[in-house]
Amino acid sequence: LAEAISRSCGWLYFLAWSLSFYPQPLLNHRRRTTQGLTPDFPLLNVFGFTCYTVSTAAFLYSPTVKAQYAARHPASPEPTVRFNDLAFGAHALVLCVVTYSQFWPRLWGWKAPSDVVRHANRVTLGLLWGGILGIATITVMVVVRGEDGRSSNGAGWAWIDVIYSLTYIKLLLTIFKYIPQALSNSRRQSTVGWSIVQVLLDFTGGILSLLQLVIDSALQADWSGLTGNPVKLGLANISLAFDMVFMTQHYVLYGAIEERGEREGRPKNMALAQGGERRPLLPTTRESVP
Repeated sequence: LAEAISRSCGWLYFLAWSLSFYPQPLLNHRRRTTQGLTPDFPLLNVFGFTCYTVSTAAFLYSPTVKAQYAARHPASPEPTVRFNDLAFGAHALVLCVVTYSQFWPRLWGWKAPSDVVRHANRVTLGLLWGGILGIATITVMVVVRGEDGRSSNGAGWAWIDVIYSLTYIKLLLTIFKYIPQALSNSRRQSTVGWSIVQVLLDFTGGILSLLQLVIDSALQADWSGLTGNPVKLGLANISLAFDMVFMTQHYVLYGAIEERGEREGRPKNMALAQGGERRPLLPTTRESVP
């Protein structure tokens, strides 16, 4: 029964998290603009889910990585990575690429408003190049200093360390990818342009993912299964924390009221300028009032 519940949680979280990547690009397409969405979020997602997809594929299909994992975790030698993890990562990567491409409106046949930010900030670019440098450094260490990177004993520098570096980079990017959007919402005093449906699905997926990881570790009677799969544990907790921030912004602080006003057409002569201040629009255009 516990194994059946674990599998059910796995596919349900896969469904919830996978569906969570559709509302934002669909919202952008409906509004024909990415105004309200920071480019940092989809860009970090593209790099992060590339790392996630590669790492989960290695834990599932690489005999070397699986043997090294077993050597380092003798009490629970089987990685708690499942096929639904890989399917989720590959699917998310494709949708993140689609969302990021929408910051180039000409690709989609949209007009290009001048007040939409299309370029990520310096911190985001620093994280991306830092992650690439970190992966390259660990790879060089395995090749140069590892006694035998393919050895099944997992001692010293081994290829599993490169895979772990991918998982930790994914965790780091997950922490920082939400911050620019949360700050943007706070500065604008609005969540218009940021899909709350995406947040609700992400919150559901985080709970189910965490539940599956706990059940799998309990079945092995060894809670090191939690630490042995740090990316899945970290992703669930980080996502839940930031989702609660966004839900508070939307439902408690200002987002829902502002979005309802936009739908009802009240701000026909007003729009949010960059930075959060209001300015009159004359005349009203489709791009300024979705």
